[in-house]
Amino acid sequence: MSDERKNDNPYRHIPARGFWRSAVAEPGVFGFSDLWKSAWTLPKDAVFATFGSCFAQHISRALMTRKMNWLNAEPAPGRTPPDLAKRYNYGVFSARTGNIYTAAQLLIWARLASGERGAESVELWTDGDGRMHDMLRPKIEPQGFESVEEAQASLLSTARAFARCITEADVFVFTLGLTEGWVNTRSGHSYSICPGTGVGTFDPEVHAFRNYTYPEIMRDLDLALEIMWRMNPNLRVLLTVSPVPLVATASGEHVLVATQYSKSVLRAVAGDMARSHDAVDYFPSYEIIAAPPTRAAFFEPNMRGIAQDGVDLVMRHFFAGLDLSAPAHRPDRTSATESESEAEMAREDLVCEEMILEKFNDA
Repeated sequence: MSDERKNDNPYRHIPARGFWRSAVAEPGVFGFSDLWKSAWTLPKDAVFATFGSCFAQHISRALMTRKMNWLNAEPAPGRTPPDLAKRYNYGVFSARTGNIYTAAQLLIWARLASGERGAESVELWTDGDGRMHDMLRPKIEPQGFESVEEAQASLLSTARAFARCITEADVFVFTLGLTEGWVNTRSGHSYSICPGTGVGTFDPEVHAFRNYTYPEIMRDLDLALEIMWRMNPNLRVLLTVSPVPLVATASGEHVLVATQYSKSVLRAVAGDMARSHDAVDYFPSYEIIAAPPTRAAFFEPNMRGIAQDGVDLVMRHFFAGLDLSAPAHRPDRTSATESESEAEMAREDLVCEEMILEKFNDA
């Protein structure tokens, strides 16, 4: 056997992107290349639907800025001023769901969209003024709904829009945000925020903290995607993990430790889902912002918000890795929504229900 044959091993055939020195240390953060390549060849007019935690909104804005087909399945009524539309959560995600922080909440929306659950299954809360609040979307109507019927009609409208996002989109982008959540121990209802922190009344006999584990998140995500693929067998799902740290934790741990746990579990779930399903891919927005080589340079002074330079870098890698070389399958279709200028969109604040927790910080 020749010396060359004896010294051969798999690492001799790994490209430069597989070694830390050549892929990370030498090029530096702004020199990363070939960081992500889409697993799919998409039509050049591919339609994207976006949902999830606050960070998901950056993807929808970037798609609109580039005049790509971002699906707005539940637009504001005609002639609604932009500021008012945003206040009522129109055009934030592809349907008026508000933030979907956990896989458990995604599963609820999939069941509502498919008809497995009805609007009456979603818990409502009556405030001191007699207004109704939908506990799946607690901040969707700033003043609440006038009646149970109005609240359920709004839920049904959003469920139908969410269904259209599943059946009409080519790519469903979902950003995982949290492992922590709250549930109703009697009904099993999963909340987007803890009752009593924004709407609702906290009852320690009914409301329980849940820090979802890897198996629980994987199970809920699997169940949600099974429903979605029954509705659209051709749907592709692109998972990301939000790099934004927790505002607060109810786990009893230091918030830094709790954040690292949540992001690690979500990253593991997303990666394993992508490895298990050809129709699922993972985009590394979390790593681009939060990995050690960035030295936290892309976080705002509060060490939580993401600076625009970081968002821009994430989006550059996202669009560099997309493969839109397949022929358009809807040649007569125009962009799903009109774009605003990139500068104007960058100035807008994200809609993030979790931020309401900061008002309870008395430190």
